[in-house]
Amino acid sequence: MFDLILFVVIVSVLALVAALLLTRWVLGKDTGNEKMLEISNAIKEGANAFVKRQYTTIAGLSLLVAALMFAVYFLIGNIDFGIQTSLAFLFGAFCSGLAGIIGMWISIRANIRTASASTRSMNEALKVALRAGAVSAITIVSMSLLGVTVLYVVYQLAFGLTPQEVPFVIVGFGFGASFVALFAQLGGGIYTKAADVGADLVGKVEAGIPEDDPRNPAVIADLVGDNVGDCAGRGADLFESTAAENIGAMILGVVLFPVFGLNGILFPLVARAGGLIASIIGIMSVNVKESEDPMNALNRGYYLTAVLAIIGFYIVTMLLLNNIYFFFTGLIGIITSVLFVWITIYYTERKYAPVRSIAEASKTGHATNIIAGLSVGLECTALPIVTLAAALMSSFIIGEMSGAPHGGLFGTAIATMGMLSTAAYILAMDTFGPITDNAGGIVEMSRQPEKIRKITDRLDAVGNTTKALTKGYAVGSAGLAAFLLFSAYMVDAKLTGIDISKVPVFTGAMLGAVLVFLFSALAIKAVGKTAYSIINEVRRQFKEMPGIMKGKVKPDYARCVDICVQASLKEMIVPGVLVVAATVAVGILLKTEALGAFLMVGTITGILMALFMNNAGGAMDNAKKFIEEGNYGGKGSEAHKASVTGDTVGDPLKDTAGPSLHVLIKLLGTITLVLLPLFL
Repeated sequence: MFDLILFVVIVSVLALVAALLLTRWVLGKDTGNEKMLEISNAIKEGANAFVKRQYTTIAGLSLLVAALMFAVYFLIGNIDFGIQTSLAFLFGAFCSGLAGIIGMWISIRANIRTASASTRSMNEALKVALRAGAVSAITIVSMSLLGVTVLYVVYQLAFGLTPQEVPFVIVGFGFGASFVALFAQLGGGIYTKAADVGADLVGKVEAGIPEDDPRNPAVIADLVGDNVGDCAGRGADLFESTAAENIGAMILGVVLFPVFGLNGILFPLVARAGGLIASIIGIMSVNVKESEDPMNALNRGYYLTAVLAIIGFYIVTMLLLNNIYFFFTGLIGIITSVLFVWITIYYTERKYAPVRSIAEASKTGHATNIIAGLSVGLECTALPIVTLAAALMSSFIIGEMSGAPHGGLFGTAIATMGMLSTAAYILAMDTFGPITDNAGGIVEMSRQPEKIRKITDRLDAVGNTTKALTKGYAVGSAGLAAFLLFSAYMVDAKLTGIDISKVPVFTGAMLGAVLVFLFSALAIKAVGKTAYSIINEVRRQFKEMPGIMKGKVKPDYARCVDICVQASLKEMIVPGVLVVAATVAVGILLKTEALGAFLMVGTITGILMALFMNNAGGAMDNAKKFIEEGNYGGKGSEAHKASVTGDTVGDPLKDTAGPSLHVLIKLLGTITLVLLPLFL
C-alpha cells in the first residue's frame, strides 16, 4: 500500500514544483508600459478586494456547517463519525478555497504579461496565457490528489480506521470542497455577469462606445469579474469535482476489496497521478504559428495529453488490476471527454453553423437573435446526453465482462476516472480564457495599435471557446461523477433499487427536479438585480459627468466594483443555503429511498439545464464576436446591437447559473453521503 501512496505523493509534489517553475517563468515576463500597468493594478485591486470579502463570508458559513454537522452527530450518539467527518469537511473547504484563490492570483498577474507579449507575437502571448492557466490547473489537481491521499493515511493512523472504512469517512472532504465551490462559483458568477451586462447595455448599446472602452465606468468591474468568476470559481469547481470523483471511486473500490484488495481502493489515486503527468507534458508542447488559428495549437496539446493519458491508464490498470476490460472502460471515459470537447466546439465556435445561424438571425432584430440562441441551447442537449448514455452503458457492459463481482459498476467508476484524467489540461485552457479577455481589455484601454488588438481579439475569441468547452467537459464529468456518487450512495445506504411508484419516492424525485429550476431562477435573478444597479450607476456618471464621454474626466471605476461586491455577496447566500436545506429536509422527512430519487432526478435535470445554459450563452457570445469581425454590418450595425442584447441574455446562463449547476450536482451527491447516518 505504502509504495502506491508514496508514488502518488511524489507525483503530486513534483507537479507542484512544476507549477512553481511555471509561475517564475510567467512572472519573469515584462509588464508593458505605465498605462498598461495602471489598468492591471486596478483589476488586481478590485479582484483582491472581492475575493477577500467573499472567502471571509464563505469561511464563516463553512465553520457554521461543520459545527452543526458535529452537533447533529453528537446528539444521535455518533460522536467519532461526527469528529472525523467535520474535520474532513473543514480540510476540504480550506483546500477548495485555496484552489480558487490560487487560480485568481496567477490570472491577475498574467493578464498584463499576456497583453505585453501580444505586442511581440501571438505565440508568446498564447504561451504566457496557457502556462499561467497551467499554474492554476496543475496546483488544483495536485492539491486535490494530495489532500485525499493525506487524509487516507492520516485517518488510519490517527483514528485507527481500516483501509476499507476510511473512504466512507473522508467523503466529508468532498462535501467541504463542494460547499465552498458552490458559493465561490455562484458569487463570482453573479459579480462577473452583472458587471458585464451593465457595461455592455449602457456602453455598447446606449452610448455606442466599444467594448473595454476606458470611458465606461463599469469596464474595470467587468474585467475583475472575469477573474473572480472564471478563475476563482471554476478553480474551486474542478477541485471539488476531482476530489469527489476520487472518493466515490474509492468507495466502490471497497466493494471490490475481496477481488483487488487495496489496489482497487488506491487505483483512482494512482490513475489520477498518471493523468497529471500527461497534462503537464501536453501543456508544455503547445506552440502556434503567427498565421495559424490558435485553437489548432491548443487542440494539438489536448490530443497529445489524451494519447499519453491512454498509455498511462493502460500501465496503471494492468499493474494494479491486471484486467484488460477495466482499461477499456477507462478508454471509454477518455474518448467521452474528447467527444464532449468536439460537441461543445461545434455548438459554440464561430466557424460552425449554430453560431452563424444566431448571427444571421440578428439581422432581423433582437427577438430573433434570442429565439435562435435559445433554440441552439435546447438542441445542444441531445448529443451530450447520447454520449453520456453510451459511455455509461458501454463501460457497464465491459465492466461486467471483466468477471469481477460488481464489475459493471466499477467499470463506470473507471470511465469517470478516464474522463477526468485530462482535467489539468482542460482547466489550463479554461483559465486561458479570462487571462486573454483581460489582456484584450488592457490593450484596448491603453490605446495600443490596431494590429495588437487583432491579436488579443483572436486570442479572446479562442478563450471564449475554451471556456465553453471547459463547461461542457465539466458537465460531462459531473454527469459521470454524479452517477458514481449516486452508486456510492446506494451502496452505503444498502439500497438495491428505487421504486418511483411509491408516493414519498415520487415526491422526492419531483423536489429534486424543481430544486434545479428554483436555484437557476435565483441565480439569474441575482444577476438581473445587480446589473440593474450597475446600469443606473453608469447612466448617472454619464449624466452628471459629461466630461467622461469627451475623455476629459476619469470615470469612478471603484463605485461600480463596490456595487458588484456588495450585491453578489448578498445574493449568493439564499441559493447556496437552499441546496443544503432542501437536501436535509428531504432526507429527514422522506428518508433514504426518497432521497435517492431526489438525488437521481436532480442530477439528470441539472445536467440538462447546465448543458442548455452553458452552450446557449457561449453560442450567443460568439455570434456577437462573429458580427464584430465585420460580418452582417460589423460593429455599430443593427445586427450588432441585436447580438449584444442576445449576449447579455446568455451571460447569466453561461457564467452564473450554468457553471453553478455543475457544483450543485456534485454537492447533492456528497452531502447525501456525509449525512446518510442522520437519515437512516
